Parts: sequence; structure tokens; C-alpha cells
Amino acid sequence: MARVRNKNGRRGGGGGGGKGKGGGGKWKMPASVARKQQAAMANVDQVSGARIPKSFVFSRGKLPSTLRHLQQDLRKVMLPYTALNLKEKKRNNLKDFINVSGPLGVTHFMILTNPKSSPHLRLATTPQGPTYTFQIKEYALAADIANSQKRPRCPPEIFKNSPLTVLGGFGGLDKPYKSLVEFFKYIVPSVDPATVKLSTCQRILLLQFDKEKEIIDFRHYSIKLQPVGVTRKIRKLMQNNQVPDLRELKDVSDYVTKAGYGSESEADDEAATVNLASDVDKLNRASRKSAVRLQEIGPRMTLHLVKVESGLCSGAVLYPEPVAKEGAEEEGKDVDEEIGQEDEDLMDSYDDSEDESEE
Repeated sequence: MARVRNKNGRRGGGGGGGKGKGGGGKWKMPASVARKQQAAMANVDQVSGARIPKSFVFSRGKLPSTLRHLQQDLRKVMLPYTALNLKEKKRNNLKDFINVSGPLGVTHFMILTNPKSSPHLRLATTPQGPTYTFQIKEYALAADIANSQKRPRCPPEIFKNSPLTVLGGFGGLDKPYKSLVEFFKYIVPSVDPATVKLSTCQRILLLQFDKEKEIIDFRHYSIKLQPVGVTRKIRKLMQNNQVPDLRELKDVSDYVTKAGYGSESEADDEAATVNLASDVDKLNRASRKSAVRLQEIGPRMTLHLVKVESGLCSGAVLYPEPVAKEGAEEEGKDVDEEIGQEDEDLMDSYDDSEDESEE
């Protein structure tokens, strides 16, 4: 076999003495295999071991502009495991979303509709249900919440991690709310309090149930930690890493102590202070006490459960339980008829041919 000399003067040839599969070196995993394994691990919830819940937020039928904004706000709530820029077309039907949900690992649907009475929100588990239909009695957009606040705060980095789900008022309830609690628990990835990084906990999704009115208050907050005993100006100085404007001051101490120039220190509520288990940032350290501040970032909704189906927008009606009573209220009949018509509009795609869906 012919041999040539390399630049170092050493002889090289076609022998198998390298570090490849035939040599004595360690075998290195191909980059393509490593990428596939990393992608598979990224889709697995490290706490529960199940696949990470992902969602589609879309609408059926025509929606006014305010409900379109509400749809986009709900997508931001479900970040990062949702399609923020999901494109919908008129020819798309429910079957199209179901077909793509499997390969993409989508586990939940949030569907906005606008029947005659009031807007409705459907929460469904793919691919076989169940489906919970809520009447949206009241709602406020994230922009409305921000406009009502003196200092709105919604930095983009808080959406890099899923919100923490907090449920209130659901204890001791029977069906269908008992199964609804399980749905809410697994709509976002699980969190292990012993191993979670505090820096990833920056949002809270609060679902509060009012037993008397039978409504659910949907609230979305951002979490902010502030060190106790540190003035606002010092916090800004450490967070921004910028030299403050001291031209109008005679001494550096005036920057901190001068009244009316930012020397005020917010009142520290003992009930809202916590001892951090680990460092979060330069200001909030494990050795210091920090105050927890919640600020609503929207959207805000008041929901009333009107129907539960065993399948995905189809199947047996589990709630309200069908009863044969004479002289039922006309209002209840109208609601049932309206929801039933809405079900037919959502599921009519199953009767279409494959040619129509590809046009």
C-alpha cells in the first residue's frame, strides 16, 4: 500500500490504527444521534416522566377584534409550549388541528367561539377528550390591565418558562369539577419544589372558584422579588449597571438620602417576605430576605362551566346530567340548543371528504 509523508514528516496510510470504530480509542456518539436524544429529553417532563404538555390556542368562526386580542393573550399565557404565531385559515377545520397535534406532541386545545349569547372557551384534551365548555361572562385584555396600572411591568423574559398554576376553592367538589382540577394540573409542566430553579418561577396562573356563584376567576400575574431594606434607587443602580445622573447633587450620599429623590423605601410586609433557598439574581440572595410582589399582567376572565363532553367536542354529555323534567326553563333550553348547534359547526369537518380538505 502506498504511503505518503504528511507535513510533520510522519508516514500515514490506510491502516485502522485511528480512534474510529476499528481503533483503540473511545467511540463518540454521532452528532445526529445526540441531537435526537436531546430533542426527546426536551419533550419529557422531568418531574412526572410524561410528555410535556403543549397546546394550540385557536378559534372557530368569526371573532370580533377584541376576542382576537384575547386569543393572542391566551397564547402568551401558555408560552413557551404553544404556537404563538399559529396561522388559521378559513378552510381549516377541527380535523386539521387534530391531525397535526399528534406529530407535534400537542396535548391540549383552547378554542374560542362567539355564539349569539356570549363568547365561549373550550378546553379539550387531545386526541380523545374530554371537553369543557365555559361561558366567558366577563374579560379584560392584557392591554386593558396595563393601561389601568401606574407602572405596568411585563418584561419579555418572563415568558421563557411556563407559569405556576395555583388553584383555589376547588376542594371538596364533586364531578365535573373534580376532573376539571386534574385538567388544570396537567395543562402546564409539573414543578418539583425541591429542585426547581427559583429564577424560572416568574409567572402565576391563578384559577379561583367561587362556590356560591359557580364561576372561575382566571388571573395571570408576574412575580417580582425585591430585597428587604434596600431603597428603590439602590435597586435600580444594581440592576441597570449604569452610572446615575449626579449633576444636581453635591454629594453621592444625597442620591440615597435626599427626600423626594428616590430615597423612599417601600413598606415591607412580614407576611410577604420569604427566605430564598438559592440565589436568584444579584439583589435577591439566599442570605437575604426578599419580598414577593405580584403584579397582574392579564388577561382576566370570569368563566362559567356550561357543558362537559366525554370526547373532543363530541361524545356523551357528562355535565349537566340529562334529566327528564316537564316544564324546563326556556332559558336553559336556549343555551342547550345554542351549544348543540356550536358542536355541529365544530364537528362538521368529519363528514367532509379528503379532497375538500386538501383544496
